Amino acid sequence: MEKRISTQKITPNLWFTLNAEEAINYYLSIFKNSKKGRSTYYGEEGFEIHKIPAGTLMTQEFYLEGQEFLALNGGPYFQFNEAISFVVNCDSQEEVDYYWDKLTQGGPAESQICGWLKDKFGVSWQIVPVELSAMLTSDDKEAVARVTKEVLSSKKLDLNKLRAAFGK
Repeated sequence: MEKRISTQKITPNLWFTLNAEEAINYYLSIFKNSKKGRSTYYGEEGFEIHKIPAGTLMTQEFYLEGQEFLALNGGPYFQFNEAISFVVNCDSQEEVDYYWDKLTQGGPAESQICGWLKDKFGVSWQIVPVELSAMLTSDDKEAVARVTKEVLSSKKLDLNKLRAAFGK
C-alpha cells in the first residue's frame, strides 16, 4: 500500500472553490498526455468548519504531460493570482497557437503580456516557444535586448517575430 498522497517529491496543489472536477476535465481535454489519478471525498467530519457536503470531491490527482498536480475543492476562501504560473514549453508556433487558443477559451477578455494568459478558472499559464530560452541567453546582448523588447510588447508570443528580432 502506497502511503504517500503523491508520487513526486513536490506536487503543485491547486485550490478550487468547488469546481475542481470541471477544471481537471478542461485541462485533460487540452493536454494530450494527461490522466486522472486518485480521488478523496469529504465525509461528515469537519462539516462545521468547511461547510462542504459529505460525498463531494475533496482532492483529485491529475497528470498533464507527466507533471502531477493535486486539485482541491476547498471552498471560496482563496483565489489564484499571477504570482504562480505554469510554463508550457512549445516546440513550434502551431503548438503555441494551440495552447494559447485552448487555454484562453472562456478566460478574461484581455490576456497578460509576455506569453502569459489566465484561463477561465483563474490559473496563469506562460505559453513559450523553447527557442526563446536560447535567444535570451545568447552572448549577443543587442539581440537579447531586441528579443526582450519583442517579448515585453507581446501578448501571445510569435516565433517569427522573435526570430526576426533576434536576427535569424
